[in-house]
Amino acid sequence: MQHTPTPGTEPSRREPDGPEPGVQLTDAPAEEDLARISAALDEFNVAETGVDDRRPLAVLVRDPGTGEVLGGMSGHTSLGLLFVESFHLPDELRGSGFGTAVLRAAEEEARRRGCRNAVLYTLSFQAPGFYEKHGWQVFGDVPCEPPGTSRVFMTKALT
Repeated sequence: MQHTPTPGTEPSRREPDGPEPGVQLTDAPAEEDLARISAALDEFNVAETGVDDRRPLAVLVRDPGTGEVLGGMSGHTSLGLLFVESFHLPDELRGSGFGTAVLRAAEEEARRRGCRNAVLYTLSFQAPGFYEKHGWQVFGDVPCEPPGTSRVFMTKALT
């Protein structure tokens, strides 16, 4: 049985005579600070699971003339899951099959990496219907602003 300490009595992880850590709120964090948090969490996850498989994944749609990225998907794979973090195509490419090609490529690469499931969230006015058409299922819906809008959490089995 695990013991949960009474609030205020948790053991301190600082040196006994060292200064107390400070808490800072910011809407402009330094990239290196975000990287440090992410790396520390990754180290913890690897220590707990023995699995070190987190890798970025991106599927890019490029202009054939300039090589400029027009849209695509970014995310990562970790611990058997594909996480879709961002997916955008400009209006002129929607409905042309590029979205399906991008999503398929990401799912296929995730399978090659050993992922069994995928997860994402989209906004109710973005693309839940697109994902449902491709076999994704809603597992949560959280209201947000503006009124009538929600974040739609979706998953898909990749096996």
